[in-house]
Amino acid sequence: MAGDLDRPCLVMVAPNGARRRHADHPALPVTAEELARDAAACAAAGATALHMHLRDEEERHSLDPDRARVWLARVRQAVGSRMAIQLTTEAVGRYTPAEQMAFVRALRPEAVSLAPRELFGDGDEPDAEVRAFLAWLVETGISPQYILYTPEEVRHFHALRARGVIPQARPFVLFVLGRYLEAGQRVSPTSLCAYLAAHDPACPWAVCAFGREETACLLAAAAMGGHVRVGFENSLVNGDGSPARDNAQRVATIVEGLGLMG
Repeated sequence: MAGDLDRPCLVMVAPNGARRRHADHPALPVTAEELARDAAACAAAGATALHMHLRDEEERHSLDPDRARVWLARVRQAVGSRMAIQLTTEAVGRYTPAEQMAFVRALRPEAVSLAPRELFGDGDEPDAEVRAFLAWLVETGISPQYILYTPEEVRHFHALRARGVIPQARPFVLFVLGRYLEAGQRVSPTSLCAYLAAHDPACPWAVCAFGREETACLLAAAAMGGHVRVGFENSLVNGDGSPARDNAQRVATIVEGLGLMG
C-alpha cells in the first residue's frame, strides 16, 4: 500500500466496521463470502484498498487469527491484485493492546490500521512492548495506518514522531470526522481544517466521515491533497440522505466525484 500513497487519491472502502450488523443494512457484509463479493464489487467500482473487519458467527467483531486467515484468503481470491487489504486491529472494548499486537504478529498482513488511543492511551506514550511492536512493523514491511480521532490526537502523534517514538519516516494517518458528535450534530468538511493545522504535510493522510456528509467531507479532503475512505462502517446513506444500495454505490459516487474534480 505504501507506494499507492504517492499517487493521486487512494480510494479505500470500509464495508462493515465493528458495530453495524445485517439488521442495520441487508447489504452490510458479515461473512467471509459476503465480504469477498462486496470487495470485488467495490474494486470494480474503483476502490483500490479494503479496510477489513471480520466477524464471528454472531456477527460480532473478531480478532481471531485463524478466522482472519480464512477471510483474507477468500477476499484475496475475489479481488486478485486489484486491492490492497488493510486489516483492522480495532479493540471495540473487547481486546487488549497485547491481544491486538499478537493478532498482527500472528498474521503478518500487508497493512494494518492502529489507533494510538487504544494501543497506548490518549495523551500517553507507548511502553517498551508497544515500541518494539512498532519497530517490528518497520522491520517486516507491514504498512500501518494510524487512526486519529481529534486534532489534539494529531498534535500528540506528531510530538511522539518528533521524539522517534513513531518509527515510520512518513507515517500514513487517518482523520476520523464526526465520531464523537452529540445527537443531532453534523460533521462538516470545514472541521478538516483543524486536523490539517495540527498535521505535518510531509506525511500522507486520509479521511473518513460519519453520516450523510461523508461524500462532501471526502471530496473536500481529496481537493486538499488527501486520500479517502468510504463505506458502510461510517455511513449507510448517500449525500442527499437516501439509503445507499451497497458499498459499491458509495465507492462509485466518490470515484465519480473525483473524476469531475479532474
